[in-house]
Amino acid sequence: MAAEPWNRVNIAFPGAVSGVNVHFSSTTDASVKGLLVENEMVLKLIRSEILQTEVRLLYELLYVLNNSSRGNKTFKGLKQVEQCINRLKSMKLDAALQELTELCPNRIQRALGITAGKCDVPSQPMLEWLCLKVLGAGQLMSCTLSRCSRAFTLSKQQMKLEEFVIMNMVITSMLSRLWVIFRGVLVSLTALYQQLLKLLREVANAQPMPYLKDFSLPEDMAQFLGPSDAFVLTKKPPHGHHAKYHKEQQQRGNNTASVKVKNQGKTKKINEDLGVSIERDVGLATDIKPFLNVFRDFTKKRSKANQNQKFKKRVRAATTFSDMATHLEEMIQWCKSQKMEKERRLLTFLLLKCQRMKCLEAAGYNVQRRLRTFRLKACWASSPQGSEPRACRPPAAKRGRARLTTHFQSLRSRFKSSTLRTGVKKEQLKRQRKRTELSVSGLSGAEQINGSKCEATSPTTSWDSHDDIDDIFASVGF
Repeated sequence: MAAEPWNRVNIAFPGAVSGVNVHFSSTTDASVKGLLVENEMVLKLIRSEILQTEVRLLYELLYVLNNSSRGNKTFKGLKQVEQCINRLKSMKLDAALQELTELCPNRIQRALGITAGKCDVPSQPMLEWLCLKVLGAGQLMSCTLSRCSRAFTLSKQQMKLEEFVIMNMVITSMLSRLWVIFRGVLVSLTALYQQLLKLLREVANAQPMPYLKDFSLPEDMAQFLGPSDAFVLTKKPPHGHHAKYHKEQQQRGNNTASVKVKNQGKTKKINEDLGVSIERDVGLATDIKPFLNVFRDFTKKRSKANQNQKFKKRVRAATTFSDMATHLEEMIQWCKSQKMEKERRLLTFLLLKCQRMKCLEAAGYNVQRRLRTFRLKACWASSPQGSEPRACRPPAAKRGRARLTTHFQSLRSRFKSSTLRTGVKKEQLKRQRKRTELSVSGLSGAEQINGSKCEATSPTTSWDSHDDIDDIFASVGF
């Protein structure tokens, strides 16, 4: 089945001319002026910085929740709201309305047109095409409002279960703001559609060029959208009758409903600045209960912080372990009443240590050094965050670390001394080698000199040595 012509993202642009020259009168001038005013209002709402900020916030929330809450119903509701916003961007409604502003004559052109009796205005195909655009945008805004309401309900249900309270508060506040903005856009589109139909009738009578043949434009946006959206459109009364309406309601309430209100204890006067009468006796407790729980949690956290600060001041001011034991007992009782199990266990363990040190203090030992570290431990145990501070660790661990550091330092010093010794030994060996070489070279020179002297002074000794050799060979048998 083919979709309706208004339910398309890209509606076929008419091939006819965009503007025609028609008879221009004061009624046509009023129609064009009202059309430009309503068109400017819609463009202002669509391009507003407030809407763009809320849309960016929606995109950021979806980016953050994409992996952690992909199967959550609230996340799926937010995705549907995102789809509606993306479709509104794909429609390029702002570009179409900007083109309408350019086609309509301005104030000077309208004045000249009234004088001349003729002026250029948008043609019938162009106005019918814009009517389809506005109808599609109105239906899309109605769908967006329903999606925002559904996501708001899902987030409120999750808040009642006390799940992700802060995140759901951000989501509900964002959805309520988006609902108000899109409702304003829908109301402005309804007024713009009425002005378009008014100008369309005049242009069609002056120069008929029908563009829509299989679809007839509805007479009213509320009739086109349905009863639920019609209620949203007609919910806001005129601002001038607002005070009068409240006075009438108060006069009626003095006779009938005010007695019931007084019996229930609701005697506060509530001034509304929304322009809408709100029935406050239906579902009030269920709507405000999640927010009251959030504020109750906030007050609890604040009281805990104040109590911790008081305890830390008392601990720092304690001069003996007996005073410290008194403060610890008071804090343990308070933690027990607030159901702070972790803090209660840590403080109870410290209280046992404090009792031992109290006995040593009574025996006359000096425990002021232990008292300083004990203060740090008590301050940390009252609000434990992260690991225990280094100053609160037992001295045995510190001594072990000190021994390790001294051991490594001694090894390092030994290594350095050994390297120095080996260097000194190498230098000494080099020096000894040089000395021995010099001494060997000196001895060889002296031997040569002595040999030449012996050869020169005693030539007979060589013959004697030769005789001795002959005797030796003769004794052997040679």
